[in-house]
Amino acid sequence: MHSGEDSGHGGRGAGITVRRALDLPGLRNGLPEVLTGAERLERTVRWVHAGEVPHIASLLKGGELLLTTGYGLGARPAEQRAFVRTLAERGIAALVVELGPRFTRLPAALVDTARAAGLPLVQLHREVPFVTVTEEIHTEIVNGHYALLQRAEEVHRRCTGALLGGGGVPQVLGILAGFAGNPVFLETPDGRLLYAAGTGPEGADPLRVWQGLRGRDKDAPPPAGSVLVDVPGGGPGTGSARARLVLLPVGNEPAPVHRMAAERAAGLLAVVLMQARQEEELAARGRGDFLTDLAEGRVTAEDAPAQARVLGFRPGDCPLLPVVMRLDGALPPEDGTAPAGVAGNGGGWAVLARSVAEELASLGTPVLLGVRPVEGRVPLLLALRAGSERPAVADRVATALRAGAERAGMLRPGAGQPVVVVGVAGGWAAVAAGLRHAAETAAAAQNLPDRPWHDARRLDIDLLLWRLRDHPDLAAFVDRALGPLRDHDGRARPPLLPTLETYLAHAGRKAETARELHLNRQTLYNRLARIGELLGADLDDPQTVLTLSLALRARRHVP
Repeated sequence: MHSGEDSGHGGRGAGITVRRALDLPGLRNGLPEVLTGAERLERTVRWVHAGEVPHIASLLKGGELLLTTGYGLGARPAEQRAFVRTLAERGIAALVVELGPRFTRLPAALVDTARAAGLPLVQLHREVPFVTVTEEIHTEIVNGHYALLQRAEEVHRRCTGALLGGGGVPQVLGILAGFAGNPVFLETPDGRLLYAAGTGPEGADPLRVWQGLRGRDKDAPPPAGSVLVDVPGGGPGTGSARARLVLLPVGNEPAPVHRMAAERAAGLLAVVLMQARQEEELAARGRGDFLTDLAEGRVTAEDAPAQARVLGFRPGDCPLLPVVMRLDGALPPEDGTAPAGVAGNGGGWAVLARSVAEELASLGTPVLLGVRPVEGRVPLLLALRAGSERPAVADRVATALRAGAERAGMLRPGAGQPVVVVGVAGGWAAVAAGLRHAAETAAAAQNLPDRPWHDARRLDIDLLLWRLRDHPDLAAFVDRALGPLRDHDGRARPPLLPTLETYLAHAGRKAETARELHLNRQTLYNRLARIGELLGADLDDPQTVLTLSLALRARRHVP
């Protein structure tokens, strides 16, 4: 359910630090000496102010570097302590005092109070023109803000390029997560998770991060340092926001540039979500990402239940039945010719997910259904209630999946039918392998005769042959075993390969074979004799039957 496309973090890059200000020529020429707060010189300087009045703190907003010669500090220690405390409470970045006529050394009360308050206090041993210092620092700050805007704009360009190149919301979130160095989440206005991108500490899945920091109490305020940006476009009765972007301070504390980038990304997301109401598709993609991560071992059996609860799946202690539907070459067109109500691929996948969920609601059992548009795959887990028969449930699920694909306009005329593969029910430890097996088997079953659903346990031979489909030895094996029949069928009638395939499918029972092929017994005997003659083989020999059965199955997978 996660993606990351930029290994370079955005960094803080927000203006200028106190340390950098002291290194500029204006202050460096004054021979600055840091008396207190040396450990806090990385504070950001928002602006520079110079003044000599006792109440100067009331003129400040916080984040300033204050320049003074000390005439407003007061003559008595109590006044000096109050002056410094007031500045510290206002949140200034640092206090810089130029030694001269007012002070040849700073009073102990001033220094001690600054140290206790954690305020960087700097004395200048040589006179400097404050206007020069102000111009230098302000130039640096303006340049820093311009650099931030450039970096945020670059992220915006990358996100726009991803969308124009056919990408969607997941790609935008992945770019933003990579830039921020933190996981990024798209939520509904009421706090329901739609999609997660990026990774947590030590590569942790973002669903774990969201569950720990957001999922347990949606009404609790987000962690300090989080960035929350509304995605505009909510309809009547939903407020002004359609969704919300959340950057959590996991890898590092988000910087102003990350908020800028998030705000620009939110504008793009608003346009995309309004085009096809893609919230449903995003939620379905997020579930599909989780199921894929589970199948491929990126989510452990221990972590899976908690992450599934984040996605609304609470099966209790029921066995879990893995099912995978694959649509090969049956996706809706991108040229605007999708059926009414289906807005391109994204709209189609959203309609499919909603349609299947509606079809399965009557089962009265928890279902976790996702989509994987790139692979044309629909994975799902279903809680198998006590007393439920696996074949009956599989029939219902397969019917719902195929009906959903049809309602979503996912089937083109002449395209192959969806393939539905049902795995083995089990607990979380077994279901990962079950999902992976079902997904692989669904790919292998694309060339098999159409059925309402396939049992993954019965297709292991086809899966093995499918994995060998590009190996030249497999094609050579098929040619040796079936070549004479294939050559015959290319020049003569009736074709004999269908007769052999039906005969072997019925385990050599001639009466059943004749009925299925609508042949009388003698005609079937004649065809079987001709097959044996062409192949130079005895169709009653078990080894020959095994070879021909494997060759016929392999033939479906050989290009």
